[in-house]
Amino acid sequence: MSHKVEILNIEDITHDVRSYTLEKPNGYSFTPGQATEVAIDKDGWRDEKRPFTFTNLQDDDYLEFVIKSYPDHNGVTEQIGQLEEGDQLIINDAWGTIEYTEEGVFLAGGAGVTPFIAIIRDLHAKDQIGSNRLIFSNKTEKDIILKDEFEEMLGDQFINVITDESTDEHIDLDGFIDKAFLADQIDDFDQPFYVCGPPSFNDAMIKYLKELGANPDALVFEE
Repeated sequence: MSHKVEILNIEDITHDVRSYTLEKPNGYSFTPGQATEVAIDKDGWRDEKRPFTFTNLQDDDYLEFVIKSYPDHNGVTEQIGQLEEGDQLIINDAWGTIEYTEEGVFLAGGAGVTPFIAIIRDLHAKDQIGSNRLIFSNKTEKDIILKDEFEEMLGDQFINVITDESTDEHIDLDGFIDKAFLADQIDDFDQPFYVCGPPSFNDAMIKYLKELGANPDALVFEE
């Protein structure tokens, strides 16, 4: 079933990422980590559906997405980046993506962190963060989505990796996270791993984790 929902609020998260607060249809439900197909309620765009993950808590009286816009793609995210409060989106029912099962390691590349936002917010609200860790890879420091909130929720179990610049505060790598980095950062590969990022990131992480003895659960979202 599809629903037209109004954009109630738009907030800048980083230089190219915004959060969109939307009306919540009566009876609409989802679980943390789930997504829905989203289209823009404008001529020429209603059939252009893309998957986005809910980032709010399921009991909130609104819905929220955190969306990175890609201006050079001339596609849905570029168009969403031009929307204003009062504009409408079309959403369908929620469907399963990454499902949290038990404490483990979340590995995110860039905007691939979005499925983990609601999961970690939900765990934090229930005081169930436990030993969960988030290893978050970004090109530059300005790309880190919700940095302050993740630090507050996870403390030193939030590991930032910056791949394209040198920083004093975070772990600097020349290129992608590699197998040696994972072996150095993780001492138990018999725990759940939740992986989400661009296809090249997912492929590399899954390959390295399997070689290290893990059984990762992966998710790919199109940019």
